[in-house]
Amino acid sequence: MRTDFRHEIPTDAKVFIAGHRGMVGSAIWRRFEAEGYHNLVGRRSSDLDLRDRDATFDFFAQQKPDYLIDAAAKVGGIYGNDAAPADFLSDNLRMQVNLLDAAKEFGLTRALFLGSSCIYPTTAPLPISEDSFMTGPVEQTNFGYAIAKATGVFQVQALRQQYGCSFISAMPCNLYGFGDNFTIPGGHAFPMLMRRLHEAVQAGDDDFLIYGTGTTLREYLHADDVADASLFLLRRYDDGAPINIGAGSEIEINKLVAMMADVIGFEGSFSHDLSKPDGVKSKIMDSGRIRSLGWEPKIGLSDGIRLVYDWFLANQDSYRR
Repeated sequence: MRTDFRHEIPTDAKVFIAGHRGMVGSAIWRRFEAEGYHNLVGRRSSDLDLRDRDATFDFFAQQKPDYLIDAAAKVGGIYGNDAAPADFLSDNLRMQVNLLDAAKEFGLTRALFLGSSCIYPTTAPLPISEDSFMTGPVEQTNFGYAIAKATGVFQVQALRQQYGCSFISAMPCNLYGFGDNFTIPGGHAFPMLMRRLHEAVQAGDDDFLIYGTGTTLREYLHADDVADASLFLLRRYDDGAPINIGAGSEIEINKLVAMMADVIGFEGSFSHDLSKPDGVKSKIMDSGRIRSLGWEPKIGLSDGIRLVYDWFLANQDSYRR
């Protein structure tokens, strides 16, 4: 890995942020705006279906972006992924293949593909390093999404090898933030827990049911930190190997629930539905490579929970559910 790579992105460069209305994409948009970038481009899925190859190529031909950040994805929690693996595989494959092929075809300066820690095998040594990629089977409850994201890494590598494209891929850990999907039961654990705890307080419940044993460990990073890392990597990283973006620590789900309960004001007891799956015991990633380049996350989990809950309260009429 090169540590001397430097790339300056002009503030008038046209940057296409695919998925700019999602949790991660909107955070990236805010980060770029805060840095002075004023030529950002985004499209709602209702205006541009990235699964449509012709429509995607037409968009690139018309807009002529200089940079691409692929934050577009069909995402869901353990239950949504397990129930519809074909949809998660097909939709994500088509979006990322179309975007990266178009980026190559129209000669973009740089492109960043955002994947997921789920590309790594369940048997990978902890903390999970980038070298564990493709050394074993992925978690079966979300294999469709995982295989799609793993394919994105390979596409970046293939485009670099065959065409010399300066494209990169980054693998964030579990994310949370403003604009998250608070769907029950199809969402990710963090927003689903927050909404359920909020509704338990509103209903006056004296017991809160945690799905599974609650003993699994998860690494959580605020989307604003991923946005900061995305800009950092476009400026400082140029390698075909995926690079991890993690918080550097993990928390047991039971303890996460307790932290949320303190913020939200739930004062009851907790019980467990042991019929629900836990998923893998731990997924903490080794983020040593990005840290060696000089990047560190800025938002601690306790502060992050309070920030997201404040956003949730202010957006109860419009959050995704």
